[in-house]
Amino acid sequence: MKGPSGHIFACTRKSEKECFDRMLFATSRVYGESVLKIKKDDLLFLLNLETDTLYGTFRAKSDGAKNIVPEAWRGRYPYQVHVARNGSVHSLVAARKVLSGTGIGWRDSLDGEQARALSQYIENPNGKLKIIKNSVENKPRLESTTLWDYPRQSYGKTQKGSNKYAGVTPAFVVYNMIKRYTEPGDLVVDPMAGSGTTMDVCKEEDRKCIAYDISPTRSDITQNDARKIPLADESVDMIFIDSPYGDNIDYNDHVGNIGKISSEDDEFYKALDMVMAECYRVLKPGKVIGWLIGDQWVKKKFTPVGFYIYRDLSKYFDTVDVVCVARRGQTSNTGLWHNRALRFNFYLRGFKYLFIMRKPAAGKPTNLKQNHPVLERAGTKWNQYKRN
Repeated sequence: MKGPSGHIFACTRKSEKECFDRMLFATSRVYGESVLKIKKDDLLFLLNLETDTLYGTFRAKSDGAKNIVPEAWRGRYPYQVHVARNGSVHSLVAARKVLSGTGIGWRDSLDGEQARALSQYIENPNGKLKIIKNSVENKPRLESTTLWDYPRQSYGKTQKGSNKYAGVTPAFVVYNMIKRYTEPGDLVVDPMAGSGTTMDVCKEEDRKCIAYDISPTRSDITQNDARKIPLADESVDMIFIDSPYGDNIDYNDHVGNIGKISSEDDEFYKALDMVMAECYRVLKPGKVIGWLIGDQWVKKKFTPVGFYIYRDLSKYFDTVDVVCVARRGQTSNTGLWHNRALRFNFYLRGFKYLFIMRKPAAGKPTNLKQNHPVLERAGTKWNQYKRN
C-alpha cells in the first residue's frame, strides 16, 4: 500500500496567515487541476516561497474543489482544500534546496511513497530523504515571460500534430494557452486546424475541441471555411488560430484557401477580418483568443503582417498580452540560409507573434469606439494613457 497521495501548496508572507487562520490551502487556475485531484486524507504541505520554509504535515479534510470559500484571498485563489493538522506541524528551512535534491519541484504532486517520505523527513531532518520524481507525466513548463522558445514542435510520448505539415503549430504554445485560459471540459475551437495540433493537446488535457480546416488533413477535423464558423453565438470558451501570413506556404489547393492571397494585398486582411468577426461572435464574453502570426520578407520587401493583424484584432478584442514565439523548425533555419542572410544583408524570420486577446465582458466590439489604439496602414496613431 502506497498510502495517501500528497501535494505541496505555495504561499507568501502575506498569504500564509490566511492559510492558517482559515485552515484552507489554495492555488490559482494555472495549477488548479492538480488541486481537483486531491482526495480527503491526502498529505499536504505548505511552502512559503519568500521565507523558503516548508510546513507539514497536514491532511486534507475535504476533496479538492473550486470556491470552497469564494471570498478567501479576495477570490484570487479559487482552487481550494480544507486542511487539518496531522499531529504536530513542523517546519523545514532552505526547503527548495532540499526538494530540488530529490527531483521534486514545489509545484509537483506526490505519490504515496513520496508524501510519506517527505512527511517523515520534516519531522526528523537529520535523517536521509531519498525521493525520485515520477516520470509518468512529461508536460511542458508553464511560461512566465513573454518570450517562448521551444527546442522542438511537440512534447510527451504522443505526437501533437504532424511535423511533416508545412507551418505546423508548436504544441507547447497550445498547451500554455489552454492551461492558463481554460478549465477541464471547456470548449476550445481551432478554425484553421492544419494538422490537428490543438485537437491533440486538448484531448490530452481533458478539453473539448472542435477543429475546422478548409482542407482537412484528418478525419476528426471538419471541413469548413473559417470566415463562417457553424457555431452558436457566445458558445466557445477559447479560440486558437495559427493563420497563414501570406502566400509563402503552399498549404493546399482549395480555391478558398486564404493562404493563397499575398499579405501585400488588402484582400488578405479583409479575409482574415471576416474570420475575426466570426471569432468574436462565437466566443463567450470575457473569454480569450490566441492568434499566432508571423511577418513576411519576400523579394527584398518586408511586410509587417503581425502589426496589421494586431490592428484588426484590436477592433474586436481587448489586449491581454503580446508574446514572442521563437521560430526553430522553419525550413530556412539551416546553415545555408544563415550564410545567405549575412552575405546578402537580410534577416531570416526568427519569431512569430502570439496575440492574446479577450472579448470584452459586455458591450459592443471595440471597433465601434472612437480613437481605438491601433496601428493604421497609412501611418502610426498613438493614444496617450493615464498611468496609475
